[in-house]
Amino acid sequence: MSATGLYLVPTPIGNLEDITLRALRVLKEADLVLAEDTRTSSNLFKHYQITQKLKSFHIHNEHQTVDDAVNRIKSGEVLALISDAGTPGISDPGFLLVRECLANDITIECLPGATAFVPALVKSGFPTDRFVYEGFLPHKKGRQTRINAWVDEERTVVVYESPHRLMKLLTQCLEILGASRKISVSRELTKMYEETITGTLQEVFDYFNTNKIKGEIVVTIAGADT
Repeated sequence: MSATGLYLVPTPIGNLEDITLRALRVLKEADLVLAEDTRTSSNLFKHYQITQKLKSFHIHNEHQTVDDAVNRIKSGEVLALISDAGTPGISDPGFLLVRECLANDITIECLPGATAFVPALVKSGFPTDRFVYEGFLPHKKGRQTRINAWVDEERTVVVYESPHRLMKLLTQCLEILGASRKISVSRELTKMYEETITGTLQEVFDYFNTNKIKGEIVVTIAGADT
């Protein structure tokens, strides 16, 4: 390993083959791997015969864990951070640790790799030269305000959504953005039942209103003038 103290390592969003050789090497050589859910990460480690120690690092304990992680690195250990799927810090824990490492002059490397919104954005067919990543919308307070801001938004908008809230989002978008606004919904990316439905808001609403909704979902909304 180099002098880097913290590695941010993307992990597959579904298909276990979507991990780089470098990522596997880093995970096998790190002194400790911080994982969002050690049970989920154990499956990946078992598949690739990685024996490094895992320690829980998630949204409910990251404030308490950050100082210990920084102290470990300052004492000479090399740490890797992974989330359940995709790139750490993208709608997953990681920001606080990165910020604290930078404040302590710790060298950080973020490896390239899987991120769910990229394939969804590219396969939507909407412009990719300028886009807005919104992550997960608030469940209640502030949700409609965020959607209202898309009425005149000329850039493509990308949102993560859970399956049980997708119809709520589509209903709100229909009411606020109008039935003719173009939208693309991708679910189960890289997995066996991967599906992307693209069309007008009305067409996509009608489709999911009569079909079972399962899996992780990425919603891509065309800009106002597209």
